Amino acid sequence: MRSGAKVAVIGGVFAVFAGGVGYGAYNVVSGGGGSDDGGTGTRSQAAPKKTGPPSAEETTTAAKDFLAAWASGDGAGAAQLTNNAAEAEPVLTGYGTDAHIGEVKLTPGRPVGAKVPFTVSAVVSYEGRKKPLTYSSELTVVRGLTTGKALVDWQPALVHPGLRKGERLTTGPASVPPIKAVDRAGKELTKEKYPSLGPILDELREKYGDKAGGKPGVELSVEGASADAPSRTLLTLTKGEPGKLKTTLDAGVQAAAEKAVKQYGQSSVVAIKPSTGEVRAVANNRKGNWNAAFLGKQAPGSTMKIVTAALLLEKGLVAADRTAECPEYATYQGRKFHNLKNFVLDGKPFSESFARSCNTAFIKLIDDTKDDAALPKEARDVFGIGLDWKTGIPSVDGSVPEETGGEAAAQYIGQGTIQMNALNMASITATAKHGSFKQPIIVPVGLDGRERATAARSLPEPVARQLRDMMRRTATTGSGAGAMASVGGDKGAKTGSAEVDGNATSNSWFTGFAGDLAAAAVVDSGGHGGDAAGPLVAAVLKAR
Repeated sequence: MRSGAKVAVIGGVFAVFAGGVGYGAYNVVSGGGGSDDGGTGTRSQAAPKKTGPPSAEETTTAAKDFLAAWASGDGAGAAQLTNNAAEAEPVLTGYGTDAHIGEVKLTPGRPVGAKVPFTVSAVVSYEGRKKPLTYSSELTVVRGLTTGKALVDWQPALVHPGLRKGERLTTGPASVPPIKAVDRAGKELTKEKYPSLGPILDELREKYGDKAGGKPGVELSVEGASADAPSRTLLTLTKGEPGKLKTTLDAGVQAAAEKAVKQYGQSSVVAIKPSTGEVRAVANNRKGNWNAAFLGKQAPGSTMKIVTAALLLEKGLVAADRTAECPEYATYQGRKFHNLKNFVLDGKPFSESFARSCNTAFIKLIDDTKDDAALPKEARDVFGIGLDWKTGIPSVDGSVPEETGGEAAAQYIGQGTIQMNALNMASITATAKHGSFKQPIIVPVGLDGRERATAARSLPEPVARQLRDMMRRTATTGSGAGAMASVGGDKGAKTGSAEVDGNATSNSWFTGFAGDLAAAAVVDSGGHGGDAAGPLVAAVLKAR
């Protein structure tokens, strides 16, 4: 009989840990194994397959048996007690063989319905080095679809909360040395002080760790599902020697961004220096530490009117001080558009339509451009959208696909098939402020010799001047005035509200500049741009 798990009752709950009584013996006692004949030698008639949610007794038994097998090192046996043994077995087996985790003690808490919380206390050992490992997790018991048995619902995160589908735990010499990331002034940036930078620092280490001059240590880490995915350190057994990596970030602006996104769930913000394209801050408040600020793909709403206005100004169809129609409704090829609360502007200049975010003023001029692809061209050739940005970490550089009819019209006001993120909109604002596109970067290009994307042309100076003036009007007397009231100095802004199918409340977008800093933010289901995203941008701009 192989060595298994010992079961003990601690404070009214059970604990399972390696050593002592064999797992097979435990399995017989708990009713999880044994023959079908009840010990008589005669096979009894099979019981009918159970249906419905597992009972409290079944939940407790299934959890105990699974945790006992896992604690004993029987990964294959534990996997058979889940509803996906094929995916569970390599992870559970690798817990001991690849991650070198032993002396495992699992202490379940009281079940809550079908969920059983538990704590893990173990030791990670590698070539004579040892370090304790403790964490909390949770499993769920479900009814097996084919067998009707109570089984543990397989999720990699139950083995460790940091584990996702396709990933595995390993212990050994780190694949790359650690880094000491610093901001532009040499101040250290850590994920403990700046939580949003956690996944970004992982990406920077993976890409530049071997270029920063450090030496690798021994770590327990999560290896990515693909070769390109960075590993994530969970526990350091032996510290390596970190190499110094300079970024373009500004610790003060980053701190303000971190604080700002805490106000709203599902929010992101990016700040860029317009004259250089250097990223000064990036922060997210997202589930799973996802860097949506760089990787998101969403319609940006009326913040896109910065690009549309530039197009109309370049073609001479509008001027900031020239009267522009802003009717209640505008129809383009059968698709009807209206303004927020159906407002109308009579006899007002185009700058007022921009500042008040009049949709119909933009829609009415589409035919006059005589080119459905005019907006995608402007976005690409002037603002650098879609030009394969090489920021230093994975990023999405925006998309304005060529469309016709109503979809082309929707793009003029930032709806339809346009896809942007906070990085893209901060860059668009930076281009408007500086007059030419500077591809955003988060580490100097000299570090790896990568080439920055370049736009085909700059904004003509008269167009850039009018665009900035209209953004200034938005920030002082228009739809962005409330959010930008606390920002001093030369400032400009554009608000946006992007409708999303299935959501009752639109996504809140806001972008603005102050001095030589541009910022953009998005808050999912945040409503009007000035209400949610606006204060985030203002807080970041004030930190310049």
